[in-house]
Amino acid sequence: MASYQDILKQIDQLTKEAEKLRQTEIAAAIADIKAKMAQHGIRVSDIVGKEPGTRSVGKRVSTGSKKKVAPKYRGGNGELWTGRGRRPAWVEAELSSGKSMEDLAI
Repeated sequence: MASYQDILKQIDQLTKEAEKLRQTEIAAAIADIKAKMAQHGIRVSDIVGKEPGTRSVGKRVSTGSKKKVAPKYRGGNGELWTGRGRRPAWVEAELSSGKSMEDLAI
């Protein structure tokens, strides 16, 4: 019979695997959507009904500060992350392989 700690480890491992699969499926879905949009000449405004960042009367809407943030972390395959928001799957994978955030720092 598995111990409580063993089950927690399994849950953690399955959660990480599920997130990796989710990210893979999302990337495939986005690639498929982009390919179909390009094939048929569809723009985002065709789907949304207006240009992003504009009001229905056609005036530009301030979308807040859009400061470009320099990446702070780099993965083994050249992936970059600014350190803001949710950790990407590649960061989680690097951490689970024994690396620390200091190891990934640029």
